[in-house]
Amino acid sequence: MTRRVRLALLALLLALLAACAAPRPVAPSSDGSVEATAASAATMDARRDIVLAVANPVEPPATHAGSSLLGYAPAGNYGAGQRAVSTLDELKQRYGIRQITGWPIKALDLYCIVLEPPPGMSREALLAALAKDSRVALAQPLQDYAVYSDDTAGAHHYNDPYANLQRGFVETDAALAHNISQGSGVHVAIIDTGVDMMHPDLKGRIVAARNLVDADASAFGADGHGTEVAGIITAVGDNHQGIVGIAPKAELSIYKACWYGSAGTGARCNSFTLAKALAAVIDTDARIVNLSLGGPSDPLLDKLLGQLLQQGRIVVAAMPPEGNPDGFPNDRPGVLVVRMSGAQPAPPGILSAPGNDILTTQPGGGYDFTSGSSMAAAHVSGIAALLLSLSPRLDARTLHDILLRSSRVSHGMLQVNAASAIAMLRTQQKAPH
Repeated sequence: MTRRVRLALLALLLALLAACAAPRPVAPSSDGSVEATAASAATMDARRDIVLAVANPVEPPATHAGSSLLGYAPAGNYGAGQRAVSTLDELKQRYGIRQITGWPIKALDLYCIVLEPPPGMSREALLAALAKDSRVALAQPLQDYAVYSDDTAGAHHYNDPYANLQRGFVETDAALAHNISQGSGVHVAIIDTGVDMMHPDLKGRIVAARNLVDADASAFGADGHGTEVAGIITAVGDNHQGIVGIAPKAELSIYKACWYGSAGTGARCNSFTLAKALAAVIDTDARIVNLSLGGPSDPLLDKLLGQLLQQGRIVVAAMPPEGNPDGFPNDRPGVLVVRMSGAQPAPPGILSAPGNDILTTQPGGGYDFTSGSSMAAAHVSGIAALLLSLSPRLDARTLHDILLRSSRVSHGMLQVNAASAIAMLRTQQKAPH
């Protein structure tokens, strides 16, 4: 059933930035280059390393009259203040720790480092000592995360040749929804692996990209999982090739926080790379944050996720394959958790969306079928963009309620429906208040 269309892979040029540069989204240039960080996340060891944060107070910029909730203007320069530098020097001397990399988190007024315990001292012993040290704002294990994908596995009439093969696009009535909304004006942040930004069905939809893992330009453009998620959300429509995204007029920003290891293994992330990505999104106007990944609960990531939710962002997460909604990011109230549609009813509050045999974009300009709750989450992010384009002030609770109540049965499975969700939203907008 697999279908592939391969186009020539264009090289990506990557601008190398210092690991502690101020977090700010950088638009890709015409040659498809993306911002990178010098430190390689793949050299970190989740079985050994520790994430540590110390206070890094910096005078906030003056607010401007008339500024709104989503007016996130990043500071021009934000690094390690003198207090943070002195504290870290003291801690390094006291405990004999070796810093692997460091980065300021402006949103929390913290400076965060990844460190290696000294020889002869276990991570547990060092964490216990750091927990008692008043100079430490946070100390926790560096943890690994995984993306959820099975890599083996009256409507608008589009001229894209594979549109009718897109199971999720057809089952959610996306083409019918596109008569009303295509996601214009909505910015979606994808925290995932890299993306083939030169893919013909993604060119022009990606407005910013950052590599928070390493400086490998080839790997960024060859990453599969992020490319798949991006295509489901916003593949270009009516361009006579490939597929159509659920929200083809939405804009994407890409934050590579996950990477592939040895051949045959899935993509993974860690606490540090995900923290950098979440903090970077805080400084943007992205209304939707797609997290098709997950792992254990994490204090640092929870703090940053809380900031995004307080700012009114719509955070969409994928349910783990085993069906346990605990852990990051699913256990945070306000996150829209999505599972693959199935014959069995979903747990209370969990959204269901197509995630099996989903045709989407692949690195190198190709297309193929893939499965997983990651793909289901991408469908919900796309539908959310359709709704936000019509109602920009829509909050997460109302959006979740609309998606849940407007879900429809397709092939014996109850799942989200783009056309029904738009119809319900418009009914609510017309109702007297």
